[in-house]
Amino acid sequence: MPVEQVDGRVYLNHPKGSCAELLLYGATVISWKSATRNSTQPVEHLFVSSKAALDGSKPVRGGIPVVFPCFGAPVHPEHSRLGQHGFARSEVWKFDSIVMDNDAGVSVRLTLEPTASIKAKYDKSFHLAFVVTLAEHQISTDLHVKNTSTSTVYPPDSLEFQTLFHNYIRAPASEVLVFPLQNVSYYDKTESTEEVRTTAKTETRAGVDVRRFTDSVYEDAPQKYEVNWPGGGVAIKATNLKDVVVWNPGKESGSKIADMEDGGWVCVEPGYVRGFT
Repeated sequence: MPVEQVDGRVYLNHPKGSCAELLLYGATVISWKSATRNSTQPVEHLFVSSKAALDGSKPVRGGIPVVFPCFGAPVHPEHSRLGQHGFARSEVWKFDSIVMDNDAGVSVRLTLEPTASIKAKYDKSFHLAFVVTLAEHQISTDLHVKNTSTSTVYPPDSLEFQTLFHNYIRAPASEVLVFPLQNVSYYDKTESTEEVRTTAKTETRAGVDVRRFTDSVYEDAPQKYEVNWPGGGVAIKATNLKDVVVWNPGKESGSKIADMEDGGWVCVEPGYVRGFT
């Protein structure tokens, strides 16, 4: 079966051997395997911490969590009652439909609308559709946001939000390099003062590494990235996601995160997080 649903999980299987697994909780992709140029057998491309909760008790530490409607701590007045990264990654989504099932690929659509728990902290009307498409050598994640307000007042009820795909890529953190971010403006969230954290820098490195604690938000980035390491690599292409975050807390900072393990991974996260759309 190309698509299976079992106990709150959705399994995608491509006829050429690639496969993916996602949770209805958070619409989080927790596995993507495909053959590579170095392996004819499917290889896992995503990192999920061995300490991650997969039972719906808290957002998953790893995979591809969906961030909406705010990135990080909320700063928009309409998001003041929300927690870190909003609510999309901590709500149970509905399985909507199989979008595609052929030799090219298999894809499914999950949806999320305001629930009682969401309405208690966020009073906007919306419809989210998350489409995951598995092909022989790639996976695509698409988030469609619709303002469903029926208000007749003028000006019309707006829906301002931030969004991001929090990709955890399985890679040797000490050897990985991310391209091409040279000459792109970024904000270094590891700096010790708010003044410096909110002052733009210009990336001078041809390849960005994560050998030490890294938490950088690149603004108006190229939307095509290469994550390379000796013997492997992943290409990331984004559309309508003008920013990208490169993150790895390293051993010292990572040890302060209860569900994190020290291991080989880097987060390269396309999103719209500088300003609101």
